[in-house]
Amino acid sequence: MPVLRSDCNGGSMSTQTETLDRLFATISARKGADVDSSYTARLFAKGPTKIAQKVGEEGVELALAGALKNRDEIISESADLFYHMFVLWADAGVEPAEIYAKLAEREGLSGLDEKAARSKG
Repeated sequence: MPVLRSDCNGGSMSTQTETLDRLFATISARKGADVDSSYTARLFAKGPTKIAQKVGEEGVELALAGALKNRDEIISESADLFYHMFVLWADAGVEPAEIYAKLAEREGLSGLDEKAARSKG
């Protein structure tokens, strides 16, 4: 688990993680919900290809915002990417704890070393 640090607004990393965990739980609960009342349920109903497409779109929008150094758009598009990424995880049966574990496994490992290890495996 990462060391907890305060953010610029005085919150803690644990509070932020709880927010992400609540978002994932809400998204997961929308599986099978009425498509007329939930955008998330509509995404699930459209299937993994559409969900993956939305993740890609949001990733491109975030990249463009970054290239333009548009801070407000970076924040907004990052939130959109988190949301759509979580829909993808939930659709694939991936739990956030699995991602956290992978990040912890890589913690302290040089990015160059990590990439080299992946290409050997």
